[in-house]
Amino acid sequence: MVKEAKNSFHHDFFVKIAKECKKAQIDFMTFDIITDRIQVDIGKLNINTVMKTIFLGILHIIRGKKEMPKELTRAKSPSKGFAKKKKTLLLLSMVAPGAIWLILLRYIPMFGIVIAFQDYKFYSKSPTFINNIIHSDWIGLKNFEFLFTTTDSWIMIRNTIGYNILWIALGLVISVAFALMLNEITNKFVAKAHQTLMFFPYFLSWIVVSYFVMAFLDPTRGLLPHLFKDWGLEAISWYQEPKHWPIILTITNLIKNTGYSTILYLAAITGVDKSQYEAAAIDGATRWQQIIYITIPCIKPMIAVLLIMNLGKVFNSDFGLFYTVPKNSGPLFPTTQTIDTYVHRAIFATGSMGMSSAASLLQNIVGFIFLVGANTIVRKIDEDSSLF
Repeated sequence: MVKEAKNSFHHDFFVKIAKECKKAQIDFMTFDIITDRIQVDIGKLNINTVMKTIFLGILHIIRGKKEMPKELTRAKSPSKGFAKKKKTLLLLSMVAPGAIWLILLRYIPMFGIVIAFQDYKFYSKSPTFINNIIHSDWIGLKNFEFLFTTTDSWIMIRNTIGYNILWIALGLVISVAFALMLNEITNKFVAKAHQTLMFFPYFLSWIVVSYFVMAFLDPTRGLLPHLFKDWGLEAISWYQEPKHWPIILTITNLIKNTGYSTILYLAAITGVDKSQYEAAAIDGATRWQQIIYITIPCIKPMIAVLLIMNLGKVFNSDFGLFYTVPKNSGPLFPTTQTIDTYVHRAIFATGSMGMSSAASLLQNIVGFIFLVGANTIVRKIDEDSSLF
């Protein structure tokens, strides 16, 4: 009786298979393919279970599903918990050097912010850093006053924030434009050559850059003074007239830093799925339309992240650019004086470490406020594009 029941089941089973194959217009060769894909040990299962599994696999392919059912792909994992722990330990070991570096060089030195609220002095008996802090007088917010009581307060704050906002806007537009143009270059050698030439200035120090600028502007040997003389134009004292330096500093900053942002945006553009462009081209979209409706929206998260991070540094200035390139020329202070250069000069004039610490702390606090504020605005507009 049991044998007859099994045979009856097998007969009904294959009748179902034949009907489904006929509906899907496939032959019994599919049956052989399915049996090859079964990931179970037939010897450990009874025949009814095997037949049911085969039937599920055939129905799965006939109905057009891309993946096999769990019954076909399920395999006993020897130790999922151990594998997961091993993977976690491996990832932690990769993160460990960076974490140690951050703790030693970033977080532990943050203890020194107490200097911003002290009249920091060297302890003569044992002038160690800890002893200096312990024996220095607490003066509260007096170290912060010099940033706002000086007559140059408005000039340095205006220059610091103004230049940063201008360069963030110009850098964004120019970097994205260059990235889009580089992405259109089909010749790999030419594309790599352009990328290298654009990225190279980023690695130059500001001292080297200052000599390049001086080669153009030096009143005795500079290129521009000689050209102006040959053309019969009036000579310009570049290092004495401040009105020209907003343009000079802007051009210098863009030449040095644009390549870095361009490479980041180019990397984001190359990650866009090519099938989107193919589908748009089939629908008759022009290249410009593809850039507007596909490329720009796809790199929007990258644009938002870089914008947020740059806004976090809006109260900081590049000391090398504002101090080295203008040659620390006094007549240029109205357009080259920033918070960083002012603090540097104040330290040499007063020797107060407390004032410099106060200025750095204030810059970081304001930068943090700008960063959180910008991220909040971006998160309200598009949560996926926010930094956190």
